[in-house]
Amino acid sequence: MLFFSYFKDLVGREVTVELKNDLAIRGTLHSVDQYLNIKLENTRVVDQDKYPHMVFPLSFPFLFFMGIYERIT
Repeated sequence: MLFFSYFKDLVGREVTVELKNDLAIRGTLHSVDQYLNIKLENTRVVDQDKYPHMVFPLSFPFLFFMGIYERIT
């Protein structure tokens, strides 16, 4: 519950989610649940040169990440 409480305090702020495959996505934290599933809005890839195929068009206002695929460091 410690991580959940911390992430709930960050709702509305800009955060970076790093996935287990080293892909990092930055956006505004919209919501988080007790399983650390995260919903971001206004997203973009942090390293666009490394992941050019992951540059999202503006038609994706939200991205949802399951907690099991996120790396918490």
